[in-house]
Amino acid sequence: MFKYWSIKKYGSKLLPTLEKYYGVKNFYTPSEIRTTVYQQDFNPDYLPLAYLLFLNSADVKSVFAKEFPLICPENYKRETLAYLHKKQYLGFLHILNQH
Repeated sequence: MFKYWSIKKYGSKLLPTLEKYYGVKNFYTPSEIRTTVYQQDFNPDYLPLAYLLFLNSADVKSVFAKEFPLICPENYKRETLAYLHKKQYLGFLHILNQH
């Protein structure tokens, strides 16, 4: 249950929080995302999800390689989408289907 609520929080509250602190943008920098996750009490275990949602797709592979070398971004995305489908929730996380 904890995993579900943490992911749901990312899907519903991370974008408004990023916009509040950094303005409305199409994409955010890794630093902006990381800072927001740690300073605003989001579960940092799901930082890779935040990167998938709000980083420019060209930056995703390099950031994952540097910060999460053992995680394949495509596999992480697939597993997250499968989990959300099982829970019958997408909310704002529908953006994962667009990247």
